[in-house]
Amino acid sequence: MSIQKVSFDAIQKVRKYIKTILALPDSENHPKTWISFNETDEPPEPESLADLGGLFNIGTLPEETSHVPNTEGQWFLSSSNPGAAITKLPGVQLKSNLRLVSYLHRFKEDGMGAIWALPEPLSTTANLEKALANSGDYDYPPHPEGALENFMEAIEGDRSAPSFVIASILLRELQEFGALGRHCDWTHHRIIQETPPQVTWNWRGEVPADLSPKVRIFSDGKAAVEFFTCRVVPPVAIFQHIDQYPAGLYRPNCLDRIVATVQRS
Repeated sequence: MSIQKVSFDAIQKVRKYIKTILALPDSENHPKTWISFNETDEPPEPESLADLGGLFNIGTLPEETSHVPNTEGQWFLSSSNPGAAITKLPGVQLKSNLRLVSYLHRFKEDGMGAIWALPEPLSTTANLEKALANSGDYDYPPHPEGALENFMEAIEGDRSAPSFVIASILLRELQEFGALGRHCDWTHHRIIQETPPQVTWNWRGEVPADLSPKVRIFSDGKAAVEFFTCRVVPPVAIFQHIDQYPAGLYRPNCLDRIVATVQRS
């Protein structure tokens, strides 16, 4: 039950890799709609063959066609494959016969996403689009038939110390999938291994002796992960993240709490 440290540089690279794979095309991240043009205007002529494809990502008015990429507050099916972010991660993988699918919600400059894990036979476009009919605003994302309760139930791994830290980072990146504007949270966090020296910190309790990512694996197969981040937008703060993994599962119980704030002069 000894505590094992995990390479800070390796975790940084893992996070960068996941963010790169989950990056959305501009046609879905900032979709254009016909409503962006005046009623008498024609859509802009493409300047190249590459631009021509963008015309097919422009939705019509919501009352005429729904669930296409839009900024009008209607959920739509994303072309992104979130499972691709897992294929090259060491120690973790997607369970066989399961697939991750994703939806997006855009309203003006804000946005968010929703990811579900599904058995492959139920991950057809028809089944995913059927769920759109029962979606509402951003609080009521589409819920496709047959989806697992939590997408982390689709993850399995070798139960090594690095695999648990990687799963903790993966969880937060997938939760933040598609987030824009006021829905961004984890995006503003930077993983740290020492106290940022730029400001004076007011600690809530005892100052941790070591901020590096750590894992404790118990004899019964359970595991606990601890790592720290600094939120770099106001209110700036240092967070402690503690994830507890049940035996045999990669679906943790998470505790994210502020442990230090900037001391006011």
